[in-house]
Amino acid sequence: MERIKINLPETFSFTTSIQIRITDLNYGGHVGNDSFLSIIHEARIQFLNYYGYSELNVEGVGLIMADVAIEYKKELNYGDIVSVSVIANGFDKLGFDIFYLLELNKEEGKMIAGKAKTGMMCYDYNLKKRVPVPLNFIHKFQ
Repeated sequence: MERIKINLPETFSFTTSIQIRITDLNYGGHVGNDSFLSIIHEARIQFLNYYGYSELNVEGVGLIMADVAIEYKKELNYGDIVSVSVIANGFDKLGFDIFYLLELNKEEGKMIAGKAKTGMMCYDYNLKKRVPVPLNFIHKFQ
């Protein structure tokens, strides 16, 4: 079976901490794949807010997720505090990638809990079409 491998950038421009809630757990007693996606969504919103943006307003245009890849490395359990590092890069005319590194701090040291990448497209919700990435946004991250 071929596995997804996410090659993360060497540096990240933003980090936040997210605590695992009881509602994040699945029937196996650990964070489910749907909740993992919700965690990276929360980290993305905090990342954008940190730079003065939202998913509906990045220099006047919106964002829409085109794809996602997740590499699970370690179970996340109730009460765990996950450090999520985020960076935007890989810009092209209409979109870019956002990378996420999820880490747990345990007594044994820091452990990678997961890696993720979302492909984001710039989108005009009024016209219902893709639009170019604003240059000011690109310049913030290059």
